Amino acid sequence: MLGYCWPVDTVLLYILGILVVVIGLAVSIGLHEIGHLVPAKLFKVRVGQYMIGFGPTLFSRKKGETEYGIKAIPLGGYISMAGMYPPAKDGGTARASSTGFFQTMVQDARTSSAESVPEGETGRTFYALPIWKRIIIMLGGPFMNLVIAVVLFGVVLCGFGVQQLSTTIGSVSACVVPDTATSQACPAGAATSPGALAGFKPGDTIVSIDGKAIGSWNQATAVIRDSPGKSLDFVVSRAGTDKTLTATPLLTERYLTDAQGNVVKNSAGKQVTQKVGMLGIGAAYEYVQQPLSAVLPAVGNNIGAAFQMIINLPQRMVAVVNAAFGSGPRDANGPVSVVGVGRMAGEITSINTIPIVERMSYLLGLIGSVNVALLVFNLVPLLPLDGGHVAGALWEGIRRSFARLFKRKDPGPVDIAKLLPLTLAVVVILGGMSVLLIYADIVKPITVL
Repeated sequence: MLGYCWPVDTVLLYILGILVVVIGLAVSIGLHEIGHLVPAKLFKVRVGQYMIGFGPTLFSRKKGETEYGIKAIPLGGYISMAGMYPPAKDGGTARASSTGFFQTMVQDARTSSAESVPEGETGRTFYALPIWKRIIIMLGGPFMNLVIAVVLFGVVLCGFGVQQLSTTIGSVSACVVPDTATSQACPAGAATSPGALAGFKPGDTIVSIDGKAIGSWNQATAVIRDSPGKSLDFVVSRAGTDKTLTATPLLTERYLTDAQGNVVKNSAGKQVTQKVGMLGIGAAYEYVQQPLSAVLPAVGNNIGAAFQMIINLPQRMVAVVNAAFGSGPRDANGPVSVVGVGRMAGEITSINTIPIVERMSYLLGLIGSVNVALLVFNLVPLLPLDGGHVAGALWEGIRRSFARLFKRKDPGPVDIAKLLPLTLAVVVILGGMSVLLIYADIVKPITVL
């Protein structure tokens, strides 16, 4: 049995889509770390490394006291700041009873942190900074993801535009088939649709109905729905020439939809129908450029959706397991790995029937959405995420405020090194979820076709 072979140009476009997203993610990661690096340098913190990726170093170059480089596994990045962990209150020595695995881990982290501080430069450590400066450094990365998302959504919305219904006709039904029919194909003996009888053709643009100018598709459909059995005079523009067509909407059964276009359901969960007039014509879509004022609300909606995704992550991961190892479908709005993002990008760019502008718009929007996900995910108040360091700084501020309020001794920096066992658990869980998502994106991917 011979398998289906994609044309060479389709394969190349598929690879191009993946490369665009990979480069976009690499740039996003690099800018995220610059968001940490710049304020750290401004606040005189000693930064030993700025790295994109993890694992073995592929390339590096030292400039001043900082080594800049790229590592083999492009799944993140980091900057190495001196004194990320404060010394233990006993002076930094290990206690005699600290012989367990976790105690050794904590002490090793403190030792490594201490070794990153050259003699006489204790004042250039991260833990020695005022709390507000530490928070600015740790929020710098997510802030860069926010800036990237705003820029990319701005390009997509204001540059390319949003796909909307136009007043141009995109399709004309050959016959009358109710929405509630089990098949939308024309059965034998089906009546010709009023639109076909009137002579409408795809590409016609509705100018007016009964002398009233039409500015949107919703305006046109409202007139048609409210006029069953009534003869209407349509002026359409066809190939640059106005033409008058007379059509009588037919009373037929259609599903009731809300303002968002979703089918309305009753209390029993059954789809609601209504009797309305119809011609059997459908709208063509067009890209409409949006004002700048639409960008921030769009980013805000994406941030809200990302927060909801994280809040519901346990049950969504259960759904991923059921889909990956069972017969259930993947949730099209569920979480995906970098492999899934790459596959979606490849699929879109390989569809030759979609205009190149539309494909580029989708890729930029995809990278923008990934940056929103990185922004929200990094704000989760768990180490080793940025939000975990922010939470530690805030807790330190609360402790010191209470100490001043009750005239007690300054408790000093919060020893977040003690949280390393929890950090290890978070890393293991995140790693496990990443492996699961990669597997699901291979065996049962989310498709955009």
